[in-house]
Amino acid sequence: MAHRLALEAEADLDDIWYFIASGSGNPELADRFIDSLTERFLLLARHPHVGRRRDEDLAPGLRSFPVGRYVILYSVESGRDVLIVRVIPGERDIPAIVRG
Repeated sequence: MAHRLALEAEADLDDIWYFIASGSGNPELADRFIDSLTERFLLLARHPHVGRRRDEDLAPGLRSFPVGRYVILYSVESGRDVLIVRVIPGERDIPAIVRG
């Protein structure tokens, strides 16, 4: 029951941190939000099937889990290990982003 981040998810976290820190002028606020996302990653690692299945509308094996205005996209690998694929603002065109 572990989790790991895809390169795209790591880049998403950097973008989220910068957006919050620059928009609020408060880097500590950005740190706290990234910490809350990390807590959700740990939750998903413990309970990998809690997220909504997105097989039909996004991609086979993909699941989603909302956190505030963001959506964590992830897959369950090797039984119960979780790969965090992306962390995307919910108002964006998620199908277009996933399909590239």
